Amino acid sequence: MWVEHARMHAKHRGHEAMHAEMVLILIATLVVAQLLLVQWKQRHPRSYNMVTLFQMWVVPLYFTVKLHWWRFLVIWIFFSAVTAFVTFRATRKPLVQTTPRLVYKWFLLIYKISYATGIVGYMAVMFTLFGLNLLFKIKPEDAMDFGISLLFYGLYYGVLERDFAEMCADYMASTIGWCLDSTSSASAAGALWERSRRVPTAKRR
Repeated sequence: MWVEHARMHAKHRGHEAMHAEMVLILIATLVVAQLLLVQWKQRHPRSYNMVTLFQMWVVPLYFTVKLHWWRFLVIWIFFSAVTAFVTFRATRKPLVQTTPRLVYKWFLLIYKISYATGIVGYMAVMFTLFGLNLLFKIKPEDAMDFGISLLFYGLYYGVLERDFAEMCADYMASTIGWCLDSTSSASAAGALWERSRRVPTAKRR
């Protein structure tokens, strides 16, 4: 037994230095990647937002299909279909007069649903941590899974909604001829709706 133990140590001799080098390389890669991302965002914010939005929108689809999360897949398909239609309307030229109102209402609805979902999920997690789930005879793991799932849905679709709203508002602003600041979101579409009512656009069909 001692012979086998000595052989194992002899076989893995020098691996500690290799592991330290791997950790240093990983840290250096993370630092360099972060610096590159910051520079990319500062120099080319539009392409950065488009690429990160596309990745955040599409990448979860792979894990959803692989892990058979059908509930998330159904919600994702519905959200993607309606958002794709709204985005298509927002990028048309000339801009139809009812489009800013459509964009504003859709993303405001998603914002409210995401906000409420996140709040309910947070309350479920906190109630589980304090043991209040036992009053309703709910298992802690079930209550925690429920709360974390709602938190995830609220955060994911909330962030996705914000980025899509900014992109649509930016496109509509460029069509109307109005510059937006970097803090624009779904509320910008509401402002564009008010402005579009005073700017000649395509007639309603």
